Amino acid sequence: MAILIPALPFCHAELRASKPRPDHYPKEINTLGDHILKRRLDLKLLQKQVADKIGVDEATITHWERNATTPPIRYIPAIIQFLGYDPLPAANSFSERLATARQVLGLSQRKMAEKLSVDPATVKGWESGMHKPTNKSLDLVGRVLWSQ
Repeated sequence: MAILIPALPFCHAELRASKPRPDHYPKEINTLGDHILKRRLDLKLLQKQVADKIGVDEATITHWERNATTPPIRYIPAIIQFLGYDPLPAANSFSERLATARQVLGLSQRKMAEKLSVDPATVKGWESGMHKPTNKSLDLVGRVLWSQ
């Protein structure tokens, strides 16, 4: 937002400057809490308003923005909707894509395993890269996750 100072009668110059950001505006965006704080300040919203949009308590937003706690997986879809973009790092491998898809859906590994009708240890092994899914499992994952 530019602050415009009108020209004086004897001077034909205009001074323009951006309004300084608040002191608590994040200098670097490293965490979900940083993303939430930046978006809230950019939209000029109160923590209570953000809490209502995401479906949590105002104190929870405070803790996230201060990076005292991290948002549980179940709130990731609402956070992505509030932010208007996905702040999760880009996934390259199958393991990363599976973990990212699970988080975007707000599912724990256990809930993901239930959705896929596999053991939770199987999902954990796939996400850690310790185990490779069979072609049949890949088809199942593709149908269940990427068809949503």
